[in-house]
Amino acid sequence: MLKLVLMPPLDDRRRNWLPRLRESLPDFEVVAPETESDAKQEVSDADAAYGVVPLDALKTSNKLLWIQSAQAAPPAGYYYMELIDHPVVVCNPRGVFSDHIGQHIMMYVLGLARGLPYFTDAQRNRRWDKAARKHKPVDLSEATVLIVGVGGIGSEAARLCSAFGMSVIGVDGRWEQDPPDYVERHEPDELDSLLPSADFVIVTTPHTPQTEGMWHKVRFGLMKPTSYFINIGRGMTTRIDDLAEAVETGVIAGCGLDVYEVEPLPEDHKLWTLENAILTPHIAIQDADNVSDRMFDLLVANARRFAKGEDLENVVDKSMWF
Repeated sequence: MLKLVLMPPLDDRRRNWLPRLRESLPDFEVVAPETESDAKQEVSDADAAYGVVPLDALKTSNKLLWIQSAQAAPPAGYYYMELIDHPVVVCNPRGVFSDHIGQHIMMYVLGLARGLPYFTDAQRNRRWDKAARKHKPVDLSEATVLIVGVGGIGSEAARLCSAFGMSVIGVDGRWEQDPPDYVERHEPDELDSLLPSADFVIVTTPHTPQTEGMWHKVRFGLMKPTSYFINIGRGMTTRIDDLAEAVETGVIAGCGLDVYEVEPLPEDHKLWTLENAILTPHIAIQDADNVSDRMFDLLVANARRFAKGEDLENVVDKSMWF
């Protein structure tokens, strides 16, 4: 019998999954240790694990061949050198929540395009102000969006933007499949030359050594003063002070953020008070009813493939962290 370990912390999701997994995977012994020390012991003879496998646990493993990550873009530290060099295959849940995050992206696009933050301020001050908007509205049917990171989330954002009539430019370092005809495909080394043409820049990239801090003062300076920056990927890709300065000084017209270089965003950070910024506290998939079931289904499907020796879904390039 194969063995699958649900790694700590044993949260409500994993507690609810445990009996369902045991019923759905009769070829597996499924265990859910409560503590890191117990997990280390359980991993020593496990074939597979779900969650984070720290270095001390990896060192004790004798049979581990597959890890299912609970996040499409886990935080720095998940992919350490010993894990990268280990023969274990890591898979992630990319695509599971693309529709929810795509809708969140469009909230930013539509809100910024129509000047919603300005009218929201007027509303809260009970001010009937037809001139509240300080930037001309953007006609999306004549706008260009540059999507940086065209994986599951980026592809869904591209589809939705195209549906509004936007011209879509995509930049990705690992095109896994040919994009639809409406996506103009480019490589990362072309990014700077593309920025001046974009009305919206949407970032969905994970945090990796290559992407950390890639959005900075120089790059914001390449964007049009009428353009908007949206980050839904990982906060560490963006120098938040540089972004705030770019919005405050009119280098760009505004921004929409769900992720931040420092989380929570410090109370005294100027981003809180900038007029044309839409900020949400890393909640794009929070309370989405079907995400847990989708992640469960993916884990079960991959476990069945693993048991049969078949190719797994969503295999990660460990050296690239995604």
